[in-house]
Amino acid sequence: MFKTLMVAVVGLGLSVAVNAQELVEGQHYELLPSPVETHVEEGQIEVTEVFWFGCPHCYRLQEPVNAWYETLEGDVSVEHMPATMGGDWNTHATAFYAAESLGIEEELHADFFNAIHQEGRSLTETDDIAAFFAEYGVSEEEAKQALTAFNVRSEVNKANSRMREMRLMGVPALVIDGRFVVTPSTAGSLDNMPQIAQALIEQVRAERTE
Repeated sequence: MFKTLMVAVVGLGLSVAVNAQELVEGQHYELLPSPVETHVEEGQIEVTEVFWFGCPHCYRLQEPVNAWYETLEGDVSVEHMPATMGGDWNTHATAFYAAESLGIEEELHADFFNAIHQEGRSLTETDDIAAFFAEYGVSEEEAKQALTAFNVRSEVNKANSRMREMRLMGVPALVIDGRFVVTPSTAGSLDNMPQIAQALIEQVRAERTE
């Protein structure tokens, strides 16, 4: 029933076989004291990737986590949620939701990361973000309107509230089913995060069939 996964032992740098039944709370993941409301249809399992575009660890997670997303079964839904911790974090969260409102977020998501971490662009000024958005078929004026729109500010505020409910003090993080929080610290490495998350998905499936 459970898939066997390879996870690193924190502090030892070793790998051992750990299946979903053997996951240890506080070692491989943290369990939220109160579940966070999920945004998926009944029967779906939500995976929330919490990130900041400016975070180098979030950037390095992209390759393993995107490869994992390609393997997910149809009962799993992935949500990207930008972290909001003030300053540039909120600016990038605003850019995320503005791009989403314009229908270009999915297309530019990876490019936004690359622009910051490969090209050295900070993308923290409205004019710079608007110019970046203009590369995806919207005008700079449309981009600026989206960046200051009430609905976008509302989404940033909702993300801020949800991040507090998840008790997150940093990123990246993967939150499974609104209950289980996987971080580089609990997983042992960035590469192990998708493996631990997959085991937790298997655990949720097993719970739902009991």
